[in-house]
Amino acid sequence: MIEILQWSTLAICGAAAVARIPSAVRGENRSLFYIFVLATLAILLSIDGPYVAIDRLLGGTNVTNLILRFVIFAVILLVGYRIARGFGAPASIRLILGPIGLGILAVIATATLVLFLLADTEGSVAGLTTLPSRSPRNAQLIELYAAAGRLYPAYVAASLLPATLAAASSNLAASIRWGAGLLSVAFVALPAGTLYPLLPDELGPLKALINYLAVLSLMGGLLTIWIGRVRAQPPARRSSTAK
Repeated sequence: MIEILQWSTLAICGAAAVARIPSAVRGENRSLFYIFVLATLAILLSIDGPYVAIDRLLGGTNVTNLILRFVIFAVILLVGYRIARGFGAPASIRLILGPIGLGILAVIATATLVLFLLADTEGSVAGLTTLPSRSPRNAQLIELYAAAGRLYPAYVAASLLPATLAAASSNLAASIRWGAGLLSVAFVALPAGTLYPLLPDELGPLKALINYLAVLSLMGGLLTIWIGRVRAQPPARRSSTAK
């Protein structure tokens, strides 16, 4: 089931990226195109087969997982900028792109890199699932590394949630409200990831479901808002934007 969900999510993100190519070429909403492209890459790198194949090409040290973490950071930063600006949320913009937000990103990114370098990461394995069993020290390092990777998405999500909840309950167009609602679901699911260490191993599939719920809600929210705005445009302008 998880594999089906992974490939389905990859297909959705990839299709969204392809659909945005004409607009991106014209210079319209390029940040949205970059979000879909990077999200597609992140999903691809999270799937076992592609992950192992790519990582072996890169030396078999799970550096692909580190790349995945930084791709996710980039997606979240772009999403934060796009949504905060789109909903006119100056407080969210300051929290994400101001000195505090960029400082938090720098600290988390540095911690992620350092923890990865300190850990024993030899041998390609998606999700680093077998690495903690190598030693108590490695188990602690991998757990801290994973926790660091979840912190920045959780921070940005918490910064954006008030804005999306306000938009979802506003008098804006239905597509905007529905899109904001989906984004709100994503921004609740992302901070939930910080609680993963508290869940027993038997609930491992639940973690994956929460992750993909966040991704699908995030992409679905952005697509819903985009489609709604295209439909709201005059026919001549709509045909140009939709291409």
